[in-house]
Amino acid sequence: INHQSTGGSGPTHLWLDMPSKTLLVANYGGGSVSSIAVRDDGSLGDLVSTIQHQGKGPHRRQASPHAHGVAVDASGKFVLATDLGTDRVYAYPFNRTNHALSAEAAPALVAETGSGPRHLVFSRDQRFVYLLSELSAELTVLRWDAPQARFTVIQNLATHSAQFTGTKSGSEIAISADGRFVYVGNRGESQLQVYAVNAQSGVLSLAQTIACAGENPWTFALHSSGHWLLVANERSNRVNVFSVNTATGMLADTGQSAESPMPISLTFVD
Repeated sequence: INHQSTGGSGPTHLWLDMPSKTLLVANYGGGSVSSIAVRDDGSLGDLVSTIQHQGKGPHRRQASPHAHGVAVDASGKFVLATDLGTDRVYAYPFNRTNHALSAEAAPALVAETGSGPRHLVFSRDQRFVYLLSELSAELTVLRWDAPQARFTVIQNLATHSAQFTGTKSGSEIAISADGRFVYVGNRGESQLQVYAVNAQSGVLSLAQTIACAGENPWTFALHSSGHWLLVANERSNRVNVFSVNTATGMLADTGQSAESPMPISLTFVD
């Protein structure tokens, strides 16, 4: 239909906020987060705001900011943005009326040094945030207090095995529609993990670790039915299909797959 600048280089993650008709963008290369108005016909309107991140980290891949993910909280008042390069999760005030992000008085979670925050998901009741870091392959549970705009760390979990000596790499995270299970991709060991959610405390417990049926699970997507999970195994050039037991959350490799050259993103159109 049309195109619009994202306000920075290397856009890597999008979030469409339907209530405000705003497209939010994480610019990995430029280390910034932007908001773009969306018109009624679906075309992209003006680039409304861009917030440039500052800082760096100790890892060789943290020489500059690298915004990696964006998500709007249930209140619609904040956009949470992960930055792999600065080890931060920012909470930017968001105005749904004019599509604008603000850097003023924006709180930030200071993650573990060198962890490289990548993607996050909210619990069903929005009280908790589940954060996956790429460089450390750590899974962090945060309490999100929207009225106070405050993060509190509840739990840190290693998604790699104790004996693993290779390069750690967390890839993707998703939560089941009923909020009972969190799914995580581990590129370092080419595995998928399932965690059970304690609805009261937000704490996670590991329920399953399973091979991803290929190499380098860059991302995955849960179907809205809850019965299927598709994995983009980038190095294997295939998308593999897993079934999901909705009662237990457990995954099973169906043996079904489709060839795709270096798949790195999946979206269902229901």
